[in-house]
Amino acid sequence: MTMTQMRIGRAVLAAAFGLGVLLAGGIGSAAAADPAPIADVGKVEMIRKDNGLPPDWHQKGTFIEILVRSYQDSNGDGVGDLKGLTQRLDYLKSVGITGIWLMPVFKSDDHDHGYAVANYRDIEPDYGTLADFDTLLAEAHKRGIGIIIDYVINHASAAHPIFESAYRSRKSAYRDWFIFSDKEVPGWTAYSGDPWREGMNGAYYYAVFDQAMPDFNLRNPAVVDFHMNNLKFWLNRGVDGFRFDAVGVLFENSSVAWENQPENHVFMKNIQNLLDSYGNRYMVCEAPSDPGAFSAKDSCGSAFAFGIQKHIIKSVKMGRVMPDLLYNLRTLPVERMGTILENHDYFAGSRLFKQFNGDEKSYKLATATLFTMPGRPFVYYGEEVGLGISEPVEQDDQSIRGPMAWSAEEPSGGFSTAKKAFRPNVENWKTHNVATEQADPNSLLHWYTALAQLRHQEAALQTGSFKPISKDDDPIFAFVREKDGEKILVLINYAYRAATLDLPPEFKGQQWTALFPANAKLAIADKAAPKAAKKGKKARKSDDETPAFVPGTQEVKLGEQQVQIFKLAK
Repeated sequence: MTMTQMRIGRAVLAAAFGLGVLLAGGIGSAAAADPAPIADVGKVEMIRKDNGLPPDWHQKGTFIEILVRSYQDSNGDGVGDLKGLTQRLDYLKSVGITGIWLMPVFKSDDHDHGYAVANYRDIEPDYGTLADFDTLLAEAHKRGIGIIIDYVINHASAAHPIFESAYRSRKSAYRDWFIFSDKEVPGWTAYSGDPWREGMNGAYYYAVFDQAMPDFNLRNPAVVDFHMNNLKFWLNRGVDGFRFDAVGVLFENSSVAWENQPENHVFMKNIQNLLDSYGNRYMVCEAPSDPGAFSAKDSCGSAFAFGIQKHIIKSVKMGRVMPDLLYNLRTLPVERMGTILENHDYFAGSRLFKQFNGDEKSYKLATATLFTMPGRPFVYYGEEVGLGISEPVEQDDQSIRGPMAWSAEEPSGGFSTAKKAFRPNVENWKTHNVATEQADPNSLLHWYTALAQLRHQEAALQTGSFKPISKDDDPIFAFVREKDGEKILVLINYAYRAATLDLPPEFKGQQWTALFPANAKLAIADKAAPKAAKKGKKARKSDDETPAFVPGTQEVKLGEQQVQIFKLAK
């Protein structure tokens, strides 16, 4: 959840209750009434449905995160939709994508990011209908592509009927579905300041992100049932899993214990059990401040490895393996985690094209690292062509959520036929688009495709063990992935010059065959003994710290910013 979502949320609240009432700080008391039927409240029976995907499909390929609003407009209204995404499935398959994470597609009141959910069992009208979603899911499965959808557990939109009822009356049947206090609650500070928002007649309600996104009371069994039933609604339709938003703030115990509480893990483990009962499903959680804990088997089972992306990018920019990269790969359960270089939230970093200032050689090194290290790689839509930022926009988050660039055609690069799309074209749409890069064998798109396909082919790159050869600050990031006796050697020279790296004595150049690129040659040679210091010359302090030379030591040499991947011949 980000500041953009918070600001849009205020507009949602104003629309729900009237701007004048909002500014006044409350709503007059309302008489209690029998609750009218609400579309996403009610029991859902489990209906198991085989998705037809290979076992553990989520471990073997590459995911892409897609904002439907920004991907492909099929009806000329300037907004992306589900039919448009369905039309692009063949492209995604050609790139090597085997999983899609859809940002929120439920009916919402923000008309932007979708995290202010107003109906958990319907599709955002801008995107289409439930029938359109069913078609997308069926067509994706035909192509061996799974779909996981964003799900918001922590909060609803203030315009959701259940909160409207709870907010207006203390006697509402849904009052205890949210967190209210009859008096001011001092001493709390969360992401946007004080999370306790003034409501009617001196009452306060808890909303950790924004006043227009009130937190659910997850200690109430009825609220738990609400979410479990809505999850089953989508699983019954054949959805392959979920990405869960903001799981670190589900429960709060005090003003200093409102994030990453023990109850969060228990709650998410119960959801994991639900998905397991359907079989061959996958869930991944957003928990930026404690991703390792939420990746545990007794929690979400998988979470995004926030932080690693910044260490990869810094390693590339600095031209050496940053210590934090190796530390995180040693200490986090990365093999169970989702790995990224960028995503829809600006706090995770801007578009890679912006971060690398258009330097595609550096961009490719980061990509090679993502696809060869442990974890499930998630790319962000347009990342594979170097999509830039969209300007002018109101907030940073919107700048990295611009329209997808399919071609250099006016008016919006093949995204829409509308004269004006919902958001400005990205800065580099005429040069960095699918059509242009498909015609260039040296493009980012071909680079991504080759690496995604390689990972899909090699079990060792999917779930193999990880053994680093490199040490802190080495110019070359070298490591071995191993699975069932098959070994893959990955060599990535981050330096802006040719570089060498010592290898263990057992490495023999002739034993390794090239995987990427196909004509790669492993340049291994015996390391020359260091020259003896001149007589009488005082030794430098660093000389004393250098390990003694071992005769027979081998070293590998790579060219400037070069990537090579080899497989041990059996």
